[in-house]
Parts: sequence; C-alpha cells; structure tokens
Amino acid sequence: MRVLHTSDWHLGRSFHRVNLLAAQRIFLDHLVETVRTREVDAVLVAGDIYDRAVPPLAAVELFDEALHRLAALGVPTVMISGNHDSARRLGVGSGLMERAGIHLRTDPAGCGTPVLLDDAHGPVALYGLPYLEPAMVRDTLGARRADHAEVLRAAMERVRADLAGRPAVTRSVVLAHAFVTGGTVSDSERDITVGGVASVPAAVFDGVDYAALGHLHGCQTLTERVRYSGSPLAYSFSEAGHRKSSWLVDLDGDGTVQAERVDCPVPRPLARLRGTLDQLLDDPAHARHEDSWVEATLTDTARPHEPMARLTKRFPHLVSLVFDPDEIPADGAASYAQRLRGRSDQEIAEDFVVHVRAGRAADAQERAALRSAIDEVRTAETAAEGAR
Repeated sequence: MRVLHTSDWHLGRSFHRVNLLAAQRIFLDHLVETVRTREVDAVLVAGDIYDRAVPPLAAVELFDEALHRLAALGVPTVMISGNHDSARRLGVGSGLMERAGIHLRTDPAGCGTPVLLDDAHGPVALYGLPYLEPAMVRDTLGARRADHAEVLRAAMERVRADLAGRPAVTRSVVLAHAFVTGGTVSDSERDITVGGVASVPAAVFDGVDYAALGHLHGCQTLTERVRYSGSPLAYSFSEAGHRKSSWLVDLDGDGTVQAERVDCPVPRPLARLRGTLDQLLDDPAHARHEDSWVEATLTDTARPHEPMARLTKRFPHLVSLVFDPDEIPADGAASYAQRLRGRSDQEIAEDFVVHVRAGRAADAQERAALRSAIDEVRTAETAAEGAR
C-alpha cells in the first residue's frame, strides 16, 4: 500500500503579515496532483490542518475544496486534529464525510478504532491519534498521569489491543500529533510543554509498522518507521534551511517500509541576512536574495536612519528587521528581546523571581508552583479554544 504522509498545513496562517493562502492553494494543487500521478492509495494528514481554532472563512473554503478534490479521486484520506485545531469544530460532519472516504479522527476515545483498508496483501489498519492535551484526556484514556508520555502510551495501548484481535497479516499505521524525543524544533511551533516536559520517546510507537507524525515543522526521520513530514511551507525564518516535502511511503506485504521524499512547491525562498546597513545594501553576494523573503539583522552600533525604507529598495520582500549590534554597550545591558530569546515560559518566570527578589532564585517548591500555574493557564487556553 502506498500512502502520502503530510501534516501541519496551518491553513489561514500568514508569514510576517504576508497572506499565505495563495501559496497554500498551490501546495494543495501539488498534493492532489501527486496523489493522482503517483498512484497513492491513502492520504495521511497528521494534524494542524488549520492555524487556529476559529479559522478565517477563506481557509475553511480552501479546506473544503481540497476534500472535494481528494474525494473525487476516490482515494481515502485520514486526518487528525492538531494542537492548533479545534477538535470539536474540525470533527463536525465527520460521519457524513466518512461516506466520501474522508476520515476525520478528532475524538481521543476513538484512538483504538482504525480506518480499515485493503490491498493485494491483505488489510491495513490506520489509527488516528488526535493531539492529546494531557489534563483533558487523562481520564478518557485511563492514563496514570497527566503528561504527554502517559496519555500517548495509554492511546497506544488501545491501538495494540485492537491489533491483537485482528488477523496476524494486518499491517498498521498510526497518525499522531506530538513532540517525539529526537525531533528538531522550529520557532513556529506552539509550545506544548506540560510539567516541564514536552517530548515522548519514539519507543511509544513500537509494535506498529509506520508512525506518521505531525507537529514539528521540519521533515525528519527518527527511525525508519517513525517520521515527521514537516509543514509544506516555511512559517518562520528558523525554517530557512528546510527542504519542505511530504513522505511517499510504500508499505509492503510484510510491513517493510520504503519512504521517498516528495518536494513541495516553494512560493518564495527565505534568506536571513546579517551585517551593517551599508554591507547589506552594497554586498553583491546578496543579489541572489533580492527576490526572497528577507530577515535582515543590522549590526550597526547606532541605529541607522530609515533602515526599513532603504533596505526595501534592494529587498522588496523584506518582512523582518532586527537590531543586534556587534558592540555591546559599555554597561553590558542587552535588550529585553535579546534576554528572552530562546527561553521557555518557565525560565522567564524563574528569571522574574530572581529579579524581584534581588538575586534569590526560586527553590524547588516554588519552581513546581510556577510550572503548575503555567500548565493550568495553557490547559485553560486550549479548552477555551476548543469550545469556541
């Protein structure tokens, strides 16, 4: 069986205020054409179909159009909700859609109920594990603790229990939306840390033939059977070096996996440039970036006059301007943004405690209280988004 593994479409998202809907439409054209020309048997979308719980109407219309086109090809499509999606909204109408071969899996209680397909070698069971917010699904799944590893283990126990009751020749595929240990992150992914831990071990997927993962935006192979497809478009400059693609996976009769990367269309390349204003304006080496989306980091000691307007004359698609002087001021002070760069919510909160208490850091009990408060706020935000 041949499946096309993709994820993290983030329909409705913009890139530094640039509307990406046209680029997302080009990707979906490419997706449908790949399904047709490469004789794909099933399409897998591992979450984050939309960029937010209540997507703009244009994004919903684009999604609807894509579903109609896939259904018209007669190729089954299995989709799960991600941490950006509203599972309840995305799941509306799933029963009717299933009749057209569009299988939306948004309810954690259904983790152990597969979509069953057949090929010349026998049955293939495809299990959809939507994004599992630990505090909200712990009781549903009977997990021992409200953390990512435990709820995903509990979901996989349901998968294995169902598989155990099926014929021995049944091959299995799992779709999951999670941060698996060993994956490389980007700036554009929403933090899903709970209890100070976000990742789960790849071994949680032992026992299935292929795990089609979503959430991380870089295409990557954790094991031959556990892979991220990554997002089809770049959603932050941290993805400038990414090769955006989907996985075309052949699942042989004995469960052997053969995977091939299928490159996605690139609407406009990304470039991160660094130097003084004069260097960026005059260096001939930057000519190849003049049609790229550009993030320019200026290293001038003093802020130049009208840098955005001057840079835009050479780089008309400049969308981000950062100041990072090579020379630190004599007092050693760094900008607020520089001090926060790359730090988690937990680290920022602990730094604040040190600041207001004249250098005395939070103790273990206080750090646990901060972590609990951050988890509660994030869980409440997720619940509110899902209820909209």
